[in-house]
Formats: sequence, C-alpha cells, structure tokens
Amino acid sequence: MKLKNNVRLLITCDSGAAAGKTTAAKYLSKKFGLHLLTSGLLYRYVALKLLESKKTTTDTSFLKKITKNIDSRLLNNKKLFTPMVTEYTSKIAKVRKVRLLLRNYQKKFSKKRLAVLEGRDQGQLFPNADIKFFFKCTLNVAAKRRFKEYRKINKKISFSEVKKAIKLRDLNDSKRKINPLKPAKDAYIVDTSKMNKKQMLTKLSKIVEKKLKEKYGRNGNL
Repeated sequence: MKLKNNVRLLITCDSGAAAGKTTAAKYLSKKFGLHLLTSGLLYRYVALKLLESKKTTTDTSFLKKITKNIDSRLLNNKKLFTPMVTEYTSKIAKVRKVRLLLRNYQKKFSKKRLAVLEGRDQGQLFPNADIKFFFKCTLNVAAKRRFKEYRKINKKISFSEVKKAIKLRDLNDSKRKINPLKPAKDAYIVDTSKMNKKQMLTKLSKIVEKKLKEKYGRNGNL
C-alpha cells in the first residue's frame, strides 16, 4: 500500500523476547512503506563491541565512538544473537549513558515521514507515536520461537539455555529504572501466545488502516 505524500505515520512495536514485535514491524514496514529501525540491534551491537574489546560502559569515549558510527551493515551480524551478547545486552541497557547515546540515533530516525520503530521501550520513548503496539506471549512460547532461530546459528545450544536467557533479560528489562519494559498507557496489547502469524498481521493491518482513515479520511492512501 502506497501512502500519499501528505501522510505522516509513526508506529512503535514493543515486547519482550520473541513475542512478535520484529515480525510485526517488518510486515508493517513492507505493507505501508515505512522506514524500519530495530532498536534492540543497537544495544546488541554496543554489547558485542564491549565484549570484543573487553571494555566497559565506564569508557565514555569508546561508547561515543561506536555509537556515532552505527549503520545498517554493522547491525546485520549473527554474533549479535549469541546467549552471551543477549545476557550482556540486558545489563548495558540499564546504563543511562548508553541509553542516551542510542536515544539520539532513535530520535533522529523517528523524524522520518513514515517510520516504524521496534524494541523494548519505543512506546515510552515516543509517546506521540500515531500507533503503539505491545506484544506479549508466554515464556514457553517465546523460548520455543527463539530456540528455533538460534539452532540455525548454533546447533549446540540447548532449549533450557535459551529459556533462561529470555527469562533473565525480560525480568531485568522490566525492572530497570529508565524506560522499563512495559506497555504505554495507550498501547494496543497483542497477545500472540495462541495467535498465528496471519492472524496477528491481519489484526495489525486493520488497526493501522482504521487510524489512517480517522486521521486522513479515505484518501490517506493510493
């Protein structure tokens, strides 16, 4: 669907691990022609660089250097999804200076005319977004989804290992003081535990199309 030039649309997709935010954001990006940013990859990238360099978040100059030079190519790295990076990502995501440095990147991206941002705090970070989605599912469902993904990269990884990492990260993110993992007050809550992909995407499309009609009338798209 091609939106007219007068249309501005900002959508956020939040959730814990493997609840559906990435699948949803990619779909919405393709269907409505939105620029997509996966904020979690930004934190994973910082975590990976810190682990590889054996530096810590106290090294402000190093943090500024790596966050300044982020681009989409650097975020396309299988190493970003190892259990070690996943666990460390949750720790550094609580560090104020890290969040502020990456927030600048996200804020700039959100100013695009058409954009969808997905992550664990986007609905809170962008309270004026046109639509805020928050996805949730049971821990077992999330672990099964993520285990299937990780097995393509690491055949030795165990289900219990994946489940433990997901539980720990979601718990840590929900307890952090800065932008904790929780739905915005006006977010659409989408429980994907018993919902297949087609059902989820149909539901999202109807919500977006209804919003466009309310904001721009029947002429919001071509």
